[in-house]
Amino acid sequence: MRVTFFGSSLVSCYWNGAATYYRGLLRALHRLGHEIVFCEPDAYGRQENRDLAEEPTYARVIVYRAEGERDALVAEALATSDWVIKCSGVGVWDAELEALIAGGEGRALTGFLDVDAPATLGRVASDANDAFRALIPRFANVFTYGGGPPVVEAYRTLGARACTPIYNGLDPEEHRPLPPRTPEFDLVFMGNRLPDREARVEEFFFRAAQLAPEARFALGGEGWSDRGRPENVTYLGHVPTARHNEVNASARLVLNVHRESMARNGWSPATRMFEAAGAAACQVTDDFQGLDEFFEPGVEILVARRAEDVARFVREVGDGDARRIGEAGRTRAVRDHSYRQRAELMDAVLCEMVNGNRELIAR
Repeated sequence: MRVTFFGSSLVSCYWNGAATYYRGLLRALHRLGHEIVFCEPDAYGRQENRDLAEEPTYARVIVYRAEGERDALVAEALATSDWVIKCSGVGVWDAELEALIAGGEGRALTGFLDVDAPATLGRVASDANDAFRALIPRFANVFTYGGGPPVVEAYRTLGARACTPIYNGLDPEEHRPLPPRTPEFDLVFMGNRLPDREARVEEFFFRAAQLAPEARFALGGEGWSDRGRPENVTYLGHVPTARHNEVNASARLVLNVHRESMARNGWSPATRMFEAAGAAACQVTDDFQGLDEFFEPGVEILVARRAEDVARFVREVGDGDARRIGEAGRTRAVRDHSYRQRAELMDAVLCEMVNGNRELIAR
């Protein structure tokens, strides 16, 4: 089948944390035999900061720059694709794309891929006039990259015909261990500075660094350059995806901090969790409901509920324990959380709905 996505960016992770999710999922869908087209706008300097040196072999990427180009791409996709899927958080023309795709005519089935479902649902719940609310029942399926039962129930309550979580995962070829080396840092955190995560980063990273001044902390991601930092924190700046394994391997512990809405909702493991697991890094994560469905706390991952927990792990978890937990996390991730498995689930839904739609048309 031909599946056309309209999303933020496949070729750039610059201010675009969903890039690694798109790459892993779409690569795996392509391996299952699907033709993938990814349409993305020229926005936020992403095209100037591409971290894919070459065009991906698993998808045809189309960059558009004007409303006319956008509308023509939507019309063509609806006419020539089996599925057209609008991703949340494109960053420009989101409402216009949602209206065009949900209300468009053509042979394609339409879907919505929500990469921040708790935030989307919170926005819709707080505004009865939100334009997206009326469009939800018009999509054949709402896919989400997390959220579990609360998100599925909320979308069904809003009239979604179907809602299918397609969680983050790992590609073992991309997210892999590096040769052992002496850690440069005791703990590293990678994440862009975002309004609904900043307070949690303040608690789990910056305050933890203050509580353990003798330890070496490292921070990667956009937006932190003007934020004051404790003396024991090294700022790495933007970290391209090609360097994620290297940075994960540079520290004894790797910290994960969720956005506020995802932590509150639960069942929303971040992409970075699976990347770090693939690298056999010993992870420390903030707690959330449903975590134990992905990794076993204390065995495959360490769980912190406040800054004091992070500081304690930094002081008490030695190299041997860190290696043991990291290896256990990698074993679990490769066994249960690969993008191949995520793509197989999405493939089953896409194919079943297309075949069912064709049977109805034949009648």
